[in-house]
Amino acid sequence: MQTVTVSPKFQVVIPREVRESLHLRPGQKMQVIEYEGRIEFIPDRDISELRGFLKGINTDFERENDRK
Repeated sequence: MQTVTVSPKFQVVIPREVRESLHLRPGQKMQVIEYEGRIEFIPDRDISELRGFLKGINTDFERENDRK
């Protein structure tokens, strides 16, 4: 775990290892959530990055009559 310091302007620097592992880019938007006493940053991803994430999902199931 790494430690960061909050600046007088309430800014923090995301450590390089984290930025690189999450492929963060300068100017990228993040969602900020307060959850159980902690702050979570969730990177907004471009919809094109989601392409193929359901590959291999089982679509062999019975649909309701009004959904065919």
